Amino acid sequence: MQLTSHFPVNATMQDWQPDDFRHAEVVIELQARFGAHALHVQNTRTGIPVVWIDRDKITDALRFLNKVARPYNMLFDLHAVDERLRTHRDGMPQADFTVFYHLLSIERNSDVILKVALAESDLHLPTATAVFANANWYEREVWDLFGIRFDGHPHLTRIMMPKSWQGHPLRKDYPARATEFDPFMLDAAKQDMEQEALKFKPEEWGLTRGSDSEDFMFLNLGPNHPSAHGAFRIVLQLDGEEVRDCVPDIGYHHRGAEKMGERQSWHSYIPYTDRVEYLGGVMNNLPYVLAVEKLAGIEVPSRVQYIRVMLAELFRINSHLLFLGTYIQDVGAMTPVFYAFTDRQKIYTIIEAITGARMHPAWFRIGGVAHDLPQGWQRLVKDNLLDWLPSRLNEYVKAAMKNSILIGRTRGVAAYTTEEALRWGVTGAGLRATGLNFDLRKWRPYSGYENFDFDVPVGENGDAYDRAMVRVEEIRQSLRIIEQCLHNMPAGPFKADHPLTTPPPKERTLQHIETLINHFLQVSWGPVMPASESLQMIEATKGANSYYLTSDGGTMSYRTRIRTPSFAHLQQIPSVIRGSMVSDLIVYLGSIDFVMSDVDR
Repeated sequence: MQLTSHFPVNATMQDWQPDDFRHAEVVIELQARFGAHALHVQNTRTGIPVVWIDRDKITDALRFLNKVARPYNMLFDLHAVDERLRTHRDGMPQADFTVFYHLLSIERNSDVILKVALAESDLHLPTATAVFANANWYEREVWDLFGIRFDGHPHLTRIMMPKSWQGHPLRKDYPARATEFDPFMLDAAKQDMEQEALKFKPEEWGLTRGSDSEDFMFLNLGPNHPSAHGAFRIVLQLDGEEVRDCVPDIGYHHRGAEKMGERQSWHSYIPYTDRVEYLGGVMNNLPYVLAVEKLAGIEVPSRVQYIRVMLAELFRINSHLLFLGTYIQDVGAMTPVFYAFTDRQKIYTIIEAITGARMHPAWFRIGGVAHDLPQGWQRLVKDNLLDWLPSRLNEYVKAAMKNSILIGRTRGVAAYTTEEALRWGVTGAGLRATGLNFDLRKWRPYSGYENFDFDVPVGENGDAYDRAMVRVEEIRQSLRIIEQCLHNMPAGPFKADHPLTTPPPKERTLQHIETLINHFLQVSWGPVMPASESLQMIEATKGANSYYLTSDGGTMSYRTRIRTPSFAHLQQIPSVIRGSMVSDLIVYLGSIDFVMSDVDR
């Protein structure tokens, strides 16, 4: 396993300024190719160029950016917005709906977002699947939740909602609360209809039943938990025990997390982020509050940055330990999973002492954290973690990762290259296992990560074994970061002195009537954020996670887009596992490290 801290020069993303990107390199390239009249550069607080382009040019623009020198070779995200109720659209093209294409370039370490405006009467776009294979699921999701069609898509069907669902839930005219619906009834006729809709018909997915002299078997794996790591279903087309093809089926865990962002105040949405990837805890708060702070123009104190980093790394270790135990269990060994849960309890003791909760603290706040670190936190971190875990990790490696049976089951299994990983939008340990050291904490430091000394572990073969070993080494690097937090924790306040943070210090509410009024309004209504758009990407436990927030100058988000790593990782499964054995699929699923709440949202 290699360790590297090398990353491109000028890796830190630019601080946002209103006119930063009118003359950005990628904008100039697009203007040279399509003409300045065909483009419109939008001012946002995303930190990256946002360019509007005509619908009839979008496919050519995607193909151009994918082939340009130092190409934008990853479709990082694709989503949409219902613009019909948005009031603050100054300087933007007229649109009833907007589709976003977020592209990422590894060689440039930069991104660009292309937007296409659509009229409600003509919700059609050409599919991007011929340029980016991973556009498949993203376009299905946009069709499912917004009703926007992608002409030429190979299988444009619902992906989150059941086949029988009526309407498109992320449209603004669709209710956001259960109390706005009629009471749910499931009579015998409707139950039969739903059961019929669940039947898998291979022909609909382009799968063949075999030749005149043979037939393939179809094996329905899931939806079941915990063996499939969540309510996940995958239909396998088998020739004996060989996987000829497969169809991943998701959506069983969909709870409308993005829709709920439209009905909650900026503050009250924080606990919902904990549940998107339920092993990440405050790690899920982080990109959300950082994106809101970009909207508000809030700069947090250094102490806040260090506290956030320490808590995020504690949850990274906890998530990786659970991965390690269950992954080894998937391969066939039982003992490590009990070791892992023992070690995780020690970390939860630290988290509970600091936040008052364990799995879902919802502890980060806009502008800071809920309260300061308690007395004695240093001793807990030292005794329960820094003095304990390193030697335990050595035991994991010796007893399991160097076990000849595990090595035989995982080396060379479900391997893919860096190019293939980028094509499918793979990030995190799954990408680094191929040899590319792409880690947002190094390449685009946030929340003060530039102040920490740590390395980026990378693999060589991109197989199931390397994906596990990368995470083992990442635990060691997280321990280094936490030790630096222990020794270098800055003094100072635990929240920013800004009117949009809440609550203000208690003594101020008792002494100043204006502060008391502001506190009352912030708690009852929530803060009013400036009208703009912001984006924050972080290196989460399972890969790159991001929140794209659209504010219309109100007390809640107009649109909350959550790009999760696991959604992209599951879409890659068929391309990797074709031609392998069923037993290899189980190892591959374990090596991905996903939870279905992160996929379905």
